[in-house]
Amino acid sequence: MSVAIENFVKAIYKNGKRDNNDTKPGNIAKELGISNAAATDMAKKLATKDLLNYKKYQELKLTDKGTKMALNVVRKHRLWEALLFKLFDMSLHDIHREAELLEHQTSDLLANKISEYLGNPKFDPHGDPIPNEDGEITTTDTSIPLSNTEEGKTYTISRLMSDDKEFFDFCAQNGLKYGNSILISKQFSKNKMTQILINNNTILLNQDFTSIIYVNEQD
Repeated sequence: MSVAIENFVKAIYKNGKRDNNDTKPGNIAKELGISNAAATDMAKKLATKDLLNYKKYQELKLTDKGTKMALNVVRKHRLWEALLFKLFDMSLHDIHREAELLEHQTSDLLANKISEYLGNPKFDPHGDPIPNEDGEITTTDTSIPLSNTEEGKTYTISRLMSDDKEFFDFCAQNGLKYGNSILISKQFSKNKMTQILINNNTILLNQDFTSIIYVNEQD
């Protein structure tokens, strides 16, 4: 399959997992930086290949075949991210950018070798789950966005759901990394802001951040 097709089914899969669940062609077009007409044409083409179900003005739904393809690409992408992060200590933005290229050039054999080398990790450095070689995600996601946390409780950062360089630079500078602990010191509900304490530093985050930083409550 072409890079364009793999990126298209991956975008549908990833958008379907987000809170807004918007997989209409226009939203997929925005995600991929293509025109609405191009996205609609691609959707119609992939429907003939049994990769998705297309109905005019409706959200796009992957078939089992399409989902399998998407998970295979996601697996390779996240394994590359984990490998590059481990070997070269690259930034979260840089590993994402490189993995976008490498995922399409990677055989299933190489993906399995990378996974074995890394100890068959369950998560990538962003906290996103890595599908196994059968295309299955075996972990259960119980995380919640930072905006939904409670004052006075301590949480562990579980996912950083972005591909924006400035976001990752900010996170790196302030210790907002997968696995780190944070204390919720104040929720400003009216202004949609959250004040946290991390590494003895107080940080005030707006909704742009609190909606894409996911956490799990500590026991």
